[in-house]
Amino acid sequence: MAFKAFTLEQVFEKLAASKERDKSSIQCVECYDRNVYIGTKDATVQHLFLTLGTHGDQSKTREGRARKLGSSSSVTQLRAVPLFNHLLVLWDRCVTALNMFSLEPVPALKKIQHVSLFELCESSLAAQAACVEMVTSSSRRKVIRIHAVGVDRWEVVKEVPLLQDPVALAVDGTSLCIATSDRYLLCDIQTGSTEELFPHQHSRQHAIVTSVGRGEFLLNGPGFLGMFVMKTGICQRPPLQWPQEVLAAGVCFPYILTLQPQMLSVYSMLDQQHKQTVSLSGAKGLISTSDGALVFTERDVFCLSLVPFEEQIQALVGHEKVEEALLLLDGVQSHRPLESYKELQKAITCLAGFAHFYREDFSEARDLFIKGELDPREIIRLYPGMQLCLGEDFQSHLDQVNKGRDLQVLWQDDRNTFHHYLAFLGDFLRAVRGTEQGLKCSKEVDGALLRLYVELGDTENLLQLVDSPNECSLDQCVPVLEQHNRFFALGFLYESHGLQNDALKTWVKITDGFHKDSSCSDVYGHIVRTLSQLEDKDTVWAFADWTLQRNQEIGVQIFTKRPPDDQFETQNILTFLEKYPLALLSYLEFLIHDLNSEEERYHNRLAVAYVNQTLQEEEETKSDARETRGKLQQMLWDSEFYDISTVYDRVKSTTLHPEKAILLGRAGEHSTALQLLVHEEKDLQAAEVFCCRAAQGRGTHFRQVLLLNLLQIYLSSEALTGAAVDLLNSHPQLFALEKVIQLLPESWSVQLVSPFIVGSLRKTFHQRQMARVQKALAQAELLRHKVMWMQASQTKFRVGKEQKCSVCQRNLVGPQFVRNLQGELMHTSCTGYSAS
Repeated sequence: MAFKAFTLEQVFEKLAASKERDKSSIQCVECYDRNVYIGTKDATVQHLFLTLGTHGDQSKTREGRARKLGSSSSVTQLRAVPLFNHLLVLWDRCVTALNMFSLEPVPALKKIQHVSLFELCESSLAAQAACVEMVTSSSRRKVIRIHAVGVDRWEVVKEVPLLQDPVALAVDGTSLCIATSDRYLLCDIQTGSTEELFPHQHSRQHAIVTSVGRGEFLLNGPGFLGMFVMKTGICQRPPLQWPQEVLAAGVCFPYILTLQPQMLSVYSMLDQQHKQTVSLSGAKGLISTSDGALVFTERDVFCLSLVPFEEQIQALVGHEKVEEALLLLDGVQSHRPLESYKELQKAITCLAGFAHFYREDFSEARDLFIKGELDPREIIRLYPGMQLCLGEDFQSHLDQVNKGRDLQVLWQDDRNTFHHYLAFLGDFLRAVRGTEQGLKCSKEVDGALLRLYVELGDTENLLQLVDSPNECSLDQCVPVLEQHNRFFALGFLYESHGLQNDALKTWVKITDGFHKDSSCSDVYGHIVRTLSQLEDKDTVWAFADWTLQRNQEIGVQIFTKRPPDDQFETQNILTFLEKYPLALLSYLEFLIHDLNSEEERYHNRLAVAYVNQTLQEEEETKSDARETRGKLQQMLWDSEFYDISTVYDRVKSTTLHPEKAILLGRAGEHSTALQLLVHEEKDLQAAEVFCCRAAQGRGTHFRQVLLLNLLQIYLSSEALTGAAVDLLNSHPQLFALEKVIQLLPESWSVQLVSPFIVGSLRKTFHQRQMARVQKALAQAELLRHKVMWMQASQTKFRVGKEQKCSVCQRNLVGPQFVRNLQGELMHTSCTGYSAS
């Protein structure tokens, strides 16, 4: 069955004898509300009362009064003015005013003669003045007149000259569109300006101008095109391609009606497409009404009624023209809001989405599904295997989807295409997840996403889903993850549902090799990070032994990486870590370096732990434990909170001579420390470094004392004579020459220590020269100040009674005052505030 936008029915048939048939034929029609007026060829105006049929009944008309205006000339135009109950009639080139109901002439309104065309226009200014504007075309002059029509008067208020006589015209507000014999014009009623649009080659009968509304006109343009022209002279719609012999055109939004001798065609203003054809023999003209149009022949009047938009839309959907239905719905809503618009729009939008879905236009389908607020379960149910995510109480409300492709068949025959459909499902569900649309069935959405990610092998999205708050059903999702060896994701799923113990046990089994899952390469590291952030301390203790048994240095992070406000009891941790020495060492470092603990017992324990670890590493590897030993020495130098005697007792019996030296130095026994480094450790460089390090922050003199002690140790042994010479020659500036000369053996030659002597003399000479320079600079500065004082004291100036202080602006009343270099005087107490 073809789509129908309008229904046609005959509402009036004029009966007459055969001899009078030609004389009484209908020439024009006017309609207001249910009042229909007919103008005939024999100068008669007939009033009809139209009763529209309901519930399938036929519309009927009842004849009212008739008035014969004369014996000749036909009635060519009728226009109703309901504001004044006037009916304006164009007959015998005159405009006459009749009463709309009695058809009696209005005595106060005399005929307007020599009129070929006229139209009424709505004007805001005219409405305020309680009048209606009428545009008439003179039959004698090339001029357009604007009339102000009142209840008992009408008068010409403006004339607009034209170059050609109009053959058709239409008015919209203050804009007038005119067709002449060969062109179309736009005219502004207020300013009188005229603009030519385009030429045409139509006969007088086919030159058509119709007002579309909102400042827009429809014209019968060249090339059999219906042209839409705005009052500004531009086109905002594509033209209509219509037939050649168009007699008249009307507008009933959103449709354009064109009348031909044997038919009436209906076009959509929304997509410019032809929608309906109505057979109508002998048609002469039509006028638009609020809900359709009236079409007349010589003897008949037909009512073209607009089919309710809801029925039109349903008919389009029935013909599977869902996009066309959606276009119609949106277009109508902007002009005539429908009560059921929202629900209707949602349903049609979803159906349009399915049309794109089955054409694999997935981007457009997703947007339409979201706009139509489609229940995500309607999509989920289409996919094989996904139905298990749906609850038993879900019932689909869309039968239309059954007409599309069967995804079950596609899954079996074309896995590549089916994979695209799966990708769309994920895209759509992610888009609606967390929105109002998805929250209505969040359990089904999350469950479907989990199955989808497992099916596609999308590890990243799977972990993101289960690692965040979700509504996945454990009963449905746990078997899926276990079946596909997704145990790492299974742990996250347990965790998101508050089952922390089950999550950790699952991850432990992966680490221990009981479960196989290649989706994560560092499950152990994840367990450690999880325990370090876990607030349930009982669970942390439950897995602490397992964690440290696998790796002490990483496992201890369950204690050291915890938030500062969620630390465990320190003593409990230290007691627990007694059996894990590496972990204990790391935890003590955490206490001192990260938590900045100043407790002596922790510093003592860390130092002793370093000692034990160093001895163990050297015993196991038979080499220096440089890293641990470096940490030990750094701590012995830097820490101020350990007990020196406690640590020394631990290293006293070991071969850790540098560490002993540091402790002796911290105890003030620098000479003993140097003896140990030189004779026991036999590391002369370490001895020199000790002097530098021990003297840090204590000045150059103390370093000189330490180096002098070291020199004495070198000189006390003949085997260290070379070391003594090297020490002197490499640090001449750090030794006092007179003290060194007293210590040197008499057997040494001057040449042996000449570098030292030269360097020391140069240092002494440099120091003396620098002292002289500094003294000279100070004397020059003093001399400059004396010159300034002398210059100031020799200047004469007068101090009057009204002399004011340049700082506080009060009078100088005492004999004491100050004068600056700029010559300004001030109180002695104000000198501190002067910018000078």
